[in-house]
Amino acid sequence: MSIYSGPGLAPGRMYPLVYAGGVGGDSYSSSLCLEGSLSQVKGKIVVCDRGINSRAAKGDVVKKAGGVGMILANGVFDGEGLVADCHVLPATAVAASTGDEIRRYIATSKSKSPPTATIVFKGTRIRVRPAPVVASFSARGPNPESPEILKPDVIAPGLNILAAWPDKVGPSGVASDKRNTEFNILSGTSMACPHVSGLAALLKAAHPDWSPAAIRSALMTTAYTVDNRGETMLDESSGNTSSVMDFGAGHVHPQKAMDPGLVYDIRSYDYVDFLCNSNYTTKNIQVVTRKSANCNGAKRAGHSGNLNYPSLSAVFQQYGKHKMSTHFIRTVTNVGTPNSVYQVTIKPAAGMTVTVEPEKLAFRRVGQKLSFLVRVQALAVKLSPGSTSVKSGSIVWSDGKHTVTSPLVVTMQQPL
Repeated sequence: MSIYSGPGLAPGRMYPLVYAGGVGGDSYSSSLCLEGSLSQVKGKIVVCDRGINSRAAKGDVVKKAGGVGMILANGVFDGEGLVADCHVLPATAVAASTGDEIRRYIATSKSKSPPTATIVFKGTRIRVRPAPVVASFSARGPNPESPEILKPDVIAPGLNILAAWPDKVGPSGVASDKRNTEFNILSGTSMACPHVSGLAALLKAAHPDWSPAAIRSALMTTAYTVDNRGETMLDESSGNTSSVMDFGAGHVHPQKAMDPGLVYDIRSYDYVDFLCNSNYTTKNIQVVTRKSANCNGAKRAGHSGNLNYPSLSAVFQQYGKHKMSTHFIRTVTNVGTPNSVYQVTIKPAAGMTVTVEPEKLAFRRVGQKLSFLVRVQALAVKLSPGSTSVKSGSIVWSDGKHTVTSPLVVTMQQPL
């Protein structure tokens, strides 16, 4: 995948194809198409491995060495995910498995039939299936500092996004690129962030009285986890089914977030209780809050997982084959309709026993708060020392109009 505005390759012509790792003095540097590493590539299409320097910079190295095109091959850690880039010469990106096939083709071609290739633009693809997928660069869980708080919260569009671009910088970001443009195609979590920020601004405009926690809750409890095939979203990096540690509560759904029905709100002193239960000292907490903090009352909150978050994450240390249990207390605020009754549906993972009390929440008015208790039991699983097992389910509240979904994750850790 590439974006290139300039002279292209001759239509229908095949060009000599070489792997950069075999056409330089230092095979490691040349395989990555680092500056000054290439030789004997004039008039050829060059296969470069990802890593070290930027993707567009590799094309600039190929161009300076006389190459006419570049195939940018993902490494094993890049997986199957492809990112569109603005290049300084005709170029395309291929997945890790495809890169292996191309290098194998080059290595096994006989001298009578040297390897050749061309790069042809096939047009913009629409109605892609499956979509959406979790991008290969997307931030993943678990949360190492506070595993009782599931991360990520949600995912949002961040791949191949049309974004504003400064006119004093070439679209490839390479110093030799003198082209000007007002827009560029960019990818990364820095592209997903403005999507979510924009949604937060829309929700705040529609609901001026909502707190940041309420807005986050609306985005999380209305998110979805299935693609346009009706199956769980795939992980682009591996091609396998993604998990709760990849997408959190799921992919944001703007329309549903406008009317979530219930929200999990959080007050400032709830965060202080969370820090207290996370073993922060009063001095540590004062650095964050800029005011004196008292942890004496935090014991009422029980544990750090009782922060009124839209997701629930239980972490158990296994020391035997007995059952392990914990509980969560959550409070929801009615932002839907008055006189509404929500019924809970529990979807536990295998090996979990989950109960919710009460099973119904009857609201008389908008703004009313009601609490419920979640008890989680989990059976010990066979794990090797130092390993971890993660299982996920969900708790869903519904009044027939609104569906309020909270991921429920149980992590089993086997100490060394």
